Amino acid sequence: MTLNSIGLETKKTQEIANDLNILLANFQIYYQNLRGIHWNIKGKRFFDLHVKFEELYTDANLKVDEIAERILTLGTTPLHTFEDYTKNAKVPVGKNISQDEKAVRLIVDSLTELLKIERNILDASDEANDEGTNSMMSDFITEQEKTVWMMKAWLDESI
Repeated sequence: MTLNSIGLETKKTQEIANDLNILLANFQIYYQNLRGIHWNIKGKRFFDLHVKFEELYTDANLKVDEIAERILTLGTTPLHTFEDYTKNAKVPVGKNISQDEKAVRLIVDSLTELLKIERNILDASDEANDEGTNSMMSDFITEQEKTVWMMKAWLDESI
């Protein structure tokens, strides 16, 4: 077994970095979706949702950077082209969404996909004793579960 300079098994960290690149690609699509609905939202809830979507895309932008830096920490290169993002994305792409319920539904559907990816990474990072990635995924999951709950409450749906 070969260990890298941060004391983790090289083969396992390579696999985790690959999974983090998938998460990065999906976060980039999620981020762009949030920008789009922020720009295009219309209707009586415009003021509230415009601000909320900005809050969400600002947070997503920070997470994109955290993910990329973790990939670098694990010794690999983060994906950084739109071609790579679209090729690896499972998050739905929202185009020309201006209606409030469709916008919030896009967020819920996107976060549901991100949570699946993050839980897989959490399992792998736990097995690899990769506390840095594990902690990041735990924090992301906790925050995103709360956002899903709040968005579903706004939609008047149960979790």
